[in-house]
Amino acid sequence: MREVVIVSAVRTPLGSFNGSLRDIGGTALGGIVIEEAVRRAGVSKEDVDEVIMGMVLPCGYGQNPAKQAAVRAGMPWEVECVTVNKVCGSGLKAVMLAAQAIRAGDADVVVAGGMESMSRAPFYLEKARFGYRMGDGTLQDHMVHDGLWDVVNDFHMGISNELCSEKYNVSREDQDRYAAESYRRALESVNGGRFDEEIVPVSLPGRKGKPVVFCRDECPRETSYELLSEMKAAFKKDGVTTAGNASVISDGAAAVLVMAREKAEALGCRVLGVVGAQASAGIDMKYVLVAPIWAVSKCLKKEGIGITDVDLFEINEAFSGSTVAVLREL
Repeated sequence: MREVVIVSAVRTPLGSFNGSLRDIGGTALGGIVIEEAVRRAGVSKEDVDEVIMGMVLPCGYGQNPAKQAAVRAGMPWEVECVTVNKVCGSGLKAVMLAAQAIRAGDADVVVAGGMESMSRAPFYLEKARFGYRMGDGTLQDHMVHDGLWDVVNDFHMGISNELCSEKYNVSREDQDRYAAESYRRALESVNGGRFDEEIVPVSLPGRKGKPVVFCRDECPRETSYELLSEMKAAFKKDGVTTAGNASVISDGAAAVLVMAREKAEALGCRVLGVVGAQASAGIDMKYVLVAPIWAVSKCLKKEGIGITDVDLFEINEAFSGSTVAVLREL
């Protein structure tokens, strides 16, 4: 089986909800990182076989947002494109699919990543096609309904965090302290320039036609455990989930260039990392936020290593409660 490597990685700065990137669509952001991932690897766009991009909120963009992003990036028409929706795991699933295609011999070079503009997610009228004969109509929020709502159990993902926190005995204090430390580290990294190399600046229209260069994450904010502990519960009375210990709503995109090792060597690319084992885990949807417990275990078993053999885990911090639960169980 062919060895799969990553030869470049790039992202846009993260824009806050209705912030600096609110007028830039998700496919435009995707186009920026696709083009930059190829440029940084020092290869030709004609070398790319496929583009796979995750996107959770495609309403209003039109057919196959991944293809649109590839066109914006100046990719040849012959490059195949597919859009993936696995909610929070969409971008990472795109990378997994890229690796699978290369291992199977279906591709040699694939751009994979994710793109999203939560700020531009529209509202829509579900019953407008057949008309409202009388009475009030309701606007459906695409961002909440299609991105943040568990349709099977009919509740917001914040309730899933409440259930996970209860099941794994994660207190409000545990979550607020974890969130405070997470914000502290994020701000320290932003201010210290640790993310600068991985970020591609985004040019924004400014006043009087002069463009503005956006190159710094907007989302991390100065806070403290004391401030976080004063915030009200967001999803249920006496709950443990707040706007402070939940992830922010944001806009941005990221992409990596994935190759077969022999192709990377032939093109003279510098290898950043090797794609090893990969795994997914399906569990009761009420507790989906702690699925990494099982996914990580499966992945380690497939790779033939133990948890102490790994120096660093990167786990999605959708909510502090579920993240603390995952860390404890691992």
